[in-house]
Amino acid sequence: MGAEPLTFERIEEILTGNMKLELTPEVKERIQRCRDYLDRKIETQSEPLYGITTGFGSLCNKNISPDELSTLQENLVKSHACSVGDEVSPVIVRLMMLLKAHALSLGHSGVQVITVQRILDFFNNDVLPIVYDRGSLGASGDLAPLANLFLPLIGVGDVYYKGKKREAISVLDEFAWKPVRLMSKEGLALLNGTQFMSANGVFALMRAFAVSKRADLIAALSLEAFDGRIDPFMDCIQQMRPHPGQIETGDAFRRILEGSELISRKKEHVQDPYSFRCIPQVHGATKDAIRYVSGVLLTEINSVTDNPTIFPDEDKIISGGNFHGQPLAISYDFLAIALAELGNISERRVAQLIMGLRGLPEFLVANPGLNSGFMIPQYAAASMVSQNKMYCYAASSDSIVSSNGQEDHVSMGANAATKLFKIMDNLDHILARYRVPSSGAYFPYLGEILESLSQRGSLHWRRHHHVSRNTSDGRFPKTVYFIIRR
Repeated sequence: MGAEPLTFERIEEILTGNMKLELTPEVKERIQRCRDYLDRKIETQSEPLYGITTGFGSLCNKNISPDELSTLQENLVKSHACSVGDEVSPVIVRLMMLLKAHALSLGHSGVQVITVQRILDFFNNDVLPIVYDRGSLGASGDLAPLANLFLPLIGVGDVYYKGKKREAISVLDEFAWKPVRLMSKEGLALLNGTQFMSANGVFALMRAFAVSKRADLIAALSLEAFDGRIDPFMDCIQQMRPHPGQIETGDAFRRILEGSELISRKKEHVQDPYSFRCIPQVHGATKDAIRYVSGVLLTEINSVTDNPTIFPDEDKIISGGNFHGQPLAISYDFLAIALAELGNISERRVAQLIMGLRGLPEFLVANPGLNSGFMIPQYAAASMVSQNKMYCYAASSDSIVSSNGQEDHVSMGANAATKLFKIMDNLDHILARYRVPSSGAYFPYLGEILESLSQRGSLHWRRHHHVSRNTSDGRFPKTVYFIIRR
């Protein structure tokens, strides 16, 4: 932990592989060196040090006596642990602990080695503090949720362990772990920081990488079923406007649809509606947005975001603003719009498929009127598309003064982060409802396809079109085989 920068691939490997984390001797030395420097500084400096020998926020002008420095830090964690709302999912809690341990291990926060080690002990043994999703302004870091996250380090609060909700102190006793006695600055180091915003963003981006590819696959399926043209996906037109995401999308569609007889056959229409024709531009813009936000987030999760920041080599302790979540808040609002647009254009293609155009039956059902077919899936998709537009409100455009005017501009980055999940959940449902009518649009061709395969002994099927084995034949579209296999 802390020996090398974190990447999304490494984080996914840690989480999915249930890896155990440890501190190398070099990292321990780095952490301890900063702690030793801070202790010497407190002993020798008569001037107040913010959050170390003073109160916090608007109480920064209140000096604290040396014998109360530890109590100050413990009181900070207890008083700030007031996040509310729904319990944060276990994967986010684990990400928060992972990211905080990494940030503290960089050696500029002044914590004890045992403090970082205990965070890793919790992570490695699936001791998951209970954190709630509301209460952070994303300004002095994620104060409230991080306070709830680290209450159990000092033996207070509740955790989940082995699937059961328990008092933290009882789990500490079970492992023979003593509650951490926080030293000067440590409570501030734990609570300052952007790990709640960052953890939500990391998880959202990991889902966004996958959903972007899935959106391309389903859109290719619908283009084929709608008898669409491949021309707008040719590389030459992408090179005339060479946005990376646009080029990538065109490449993906040409690869997916290579060999498709439906795509290559002569068309009666000279162009397709925008929701089909402009897929490279719209899906591509979302890819570029995901790429940009991932760059911002990679910088963030490999940064020191608590305050004050300690520089032992330069003999400096600087109270700054690295805890302010504005870089994340603006990026998350950008990502929200980009993801919502994937759902927006997908719903429009659903509508095109059920309108009875290009030889497809109305609502993709054999007997419209007697059966409603795919009428209502489009209704449901439209509802979620509209809801996502509400969630695209820019949280970062808001700020409310806090801490008696000392913290007079805040990022609202936590709100930007948590609404990403609502957009992502809706997008998953929209794409699911889009996939089904896209598959159903093959209705005019399925009889021919299944009968031909059956005659060659390549396929055994019953009235419900259950497929008992994989099939492959160059005569039919690749995406149709995907449907049959599934």
